[in-house]
Amino acid sequence: MAAGPVIQYSGHKYFRHRLALSILSGKSVRIDKIRSEDKNPGLRDFEVSLLRLLEKVTNGTVIEISTTGTAILLKPGIIAGGSLVHDCPLSRSVGYFLEPIIMLAPFAKRPVQLTLRGITTDDNDFSVDLMRTVTLPHLQLFGISEGLELRIKKRGAPPGGGGEVQLLCPIVKQVKTLNFVEPGKIKRIRGIAHAVRVNPQFSNRMIEAARSILNRYIPDIYIYSDVYKGEESGKSPGYALSLLAESTTSALFCSEATSKPGVAPEDIALQATRALLSEISKGGCIDQKHQSLVLLLMVLGSEDVGRCRMSQPTPRTIQFLRDVRDFFCTSFQIVSIEDPTNPNSADLLYSCYGTGHVNANRDLA
Repeated sequence: MAAGPVIQYSGHKYFRHRLALSILSGKSVRIDKIRSEDKNPGLRDFEVSLLRLLEKVTNGTVIEISTTGTAILLKPGIIAGGSLVHDCPLSRSVGYFLEPIIMLAPFAKRPVQLTLRGITTDDNDFSVDLMRTVTLPHLQLFGISEGLELRIKKRGAPPGGGGEVQLLCPIVKQVKTLNFVEPGKIKRIRGIAHAVRVNPQFSNRMIEAARSILNRYIPDIYIYSDVYKGEESGKSPGYALSLLAESTTSALFCSEATSKPGVAPEDIALQATRALLSEISKGGCIDQKHQSLVLLLMVLGSEDVGRCRMSQPTPRTIQFLRDVRDFFCTSFQIVSIEDPTNPNSADLLYSCYGTGHVNANRDLA
């Protein structure tokens, strides 16, 4: 399947989405100079673990790693899916591993039932709460909804971890074309404050502090206090607040903040709340953290023009668009939008012609 040209990249950045694009497009990818100038060169344990996970999810994928670990070659196979269990290293949270899997899972041969064990919330990656409440609803925009679920069995705070989550993702033959240009007005704010192996009062303190700011803007606020006890609370103490705002047209914006040593729960709540308001102020229909997921699904959509209104692209999104052009030969038209209701708006309209990607793996079943 991967007999065509090999796409070359250098450096360790954007590692996950390049591997995901390679598997979806069926084109081999070679990444070299991975931290070659570093004191500790080569792949980190979490990157090797991700490669192992991709090997489990797919069938026939060949991964070659150089002896120094500074170069890899991936020849993609088919996305097999099925029931899988994977233990994630404690250097990154399970969100790091879920992001590329969510890009691949709808195009598998069998519905994915993936259990991941490790840290469920940390500062670097998406927490499992945001994955469940924000990332999965973005898949529903493209018609991937029935049987789509993320279950949080156990929570695990850093550094000890001990959490467990299960992703259930259905398979689709083809994703729908997206046409999402009305951001609407924010109608409700929801949140989850969780505390494990600390005083349960901490989550109530976070909720009070968050409401002290959010109540000025909107009355429909509900922040759920989620306290896990005993075995289900993992191995380390910690707490975090995840917030999401939903608009009248179902646009979602999210933010979160996690506990740090010596920082009061109130300050964590204020940090998350201000991040949410900042995200909303940027505008668009998709928040900045989910730009690349939505753009990828637009490229894979049926052969029609997909349109989506978003805020300015982040550096990660810009690189993602360049990589999409390498793998799928598809580029986006990006134009600014004149909005009479908001003259200061810097929103952009992203449009592309879908490649009509059909899940061929499904037909093999």
